[in-house]
Amino acid sequence: MKLWDCFSTALRALRGNKLRSALTMLGIMIGVAAVIAVLSLGRAQATIVEEAFATLGANLIYVMPREAGVGGMVGEATLTVEDAEAIDRHAPSVAGVAPTAQTYAQVIAGRESLNSLIAGVTQEAERVDNYVVALGDFITESAYRARSRVAVLGSEIAKTLFGELDPTGQSIRIAGRQFQVIGVLESRGMGFGVEDLRVYVPLSTFYTTVAASQAAGRGNSVDMISVKVESNDDLESAMEEITDILRDTHNIREGESDDFRVLNVASVAEQVAQVLWILRLVLVAIAAISLLVGGIGIMNIMLVSVTERIREIGLRKAVGAKRRDILIQFLIEAATLGLCGGALGVGLGWIIVKIISDVATNLGFPFEAVLYGDAIALAAGVSIFIGLITGLYPAIRAARLDPIESLRHE
Repeated sequence: MKLWDCFSTALRALRGNKLRSALTMLGIMIGVAAVIAVLSLGRAQATIVEEAFATLGANLIYVMPREAGVGGMVGEATLTVEDAEAIDRHAPSVAGVAPTAQTYAQVIAGRESLNSLIAGVTQEAERVDNYVVALGDFITESAYRARSRVAVLGSEIAKTLFGELDPTGQSIRIAGRQFQVIGVLESRGMGFGVEDLRVYVPLSTFYTTVAASQAAGRGNSVDMISVKVESNDDLESAMEEITDILRDTHNIREGESDDFRVLNVASVAEQVAQVLWILRLVLVAIAAISLLVGGIGIMNIMLVSVTERIREIGLRKAVGAKRRDILIQFLIEAATLGLCGGALGVGLGWIIVKIISDVATNLGFPFEAVLYGDAIALAAGVSIFIGLITGLYPAIRAARLDPIESLRHE
């Protein structure tokens, strides 16, 4: 019996029990859709994170208080402006230093208001942290020295407060103090996004206005120090120099733990990539459970099909069909169930990815919905494989039926 004849017979058998076949394919369809969605969205997120790290620059080092995250404000306030100045003066591998202090405060522009992250920075932040100004100017050295009440808005903050209007030259109130907007940054995208949700003011002004208005004084402490080196080759030496300088300025004795952390962007990117990979692996494993359930459904329906078609099997054997022919026929039926369920699952997975992409875009976090060819091939291959594996036992059982007993079966 030719393979095409077996496939045609399998399609006729499935069409003869449309509802049963559809319910059997449902488990495979849901499992494949979940796998497609997880792989596509996972790759999209990985691409976004890679682009975000690329905008930061590979030759960037973050110095943070112990237990603090990349955004700062988690650990104890163990870093100061003097620490940043010491690094700038005494670390030969360092090309630029930019301390950052930040806190939350209310920002008001006209009738719009929000609780935003206020970052006090120096003029060096534009070069060190690779900020790109879309409108106006960034904080200058003269504004820093004069403690001017000027502000640079992240792209999302600017949209929220001013919509499509140009905010440069407009007045806003931060923690009850009036500031003038002098610039707007280009969006960093949804990879990190925190830069888009900040308001930047001179660090000197930050201490005398925003920080001074809060109950707890913070002196000249900072939440993070960004350090730029000339090339990737200088990263290790720069990190060692920074560590030695801070241990000396913090009077940390030999054998005592550091009260700060020194991280480079490359290591952070690697850690984030590992976390994302593990997360995708867990989600794919969860989706695989649906595929397993779908496979059990195929085995169950094929066993029922064998029972219902015992006389047909006996007749085929009586007219010369071999065990191999019966085995192949039922295996192809099972594989066809898996393939059809997988094809429907690919379509459903694409719809899910497209919907999530549209929703994210409307929320201000755009990403392109892409259906990857290897994901489709993997889904189709797994569907057929599950169909073959779960249909193997029913096919063997059908092939072993005695033709005489089968013809006598009622």
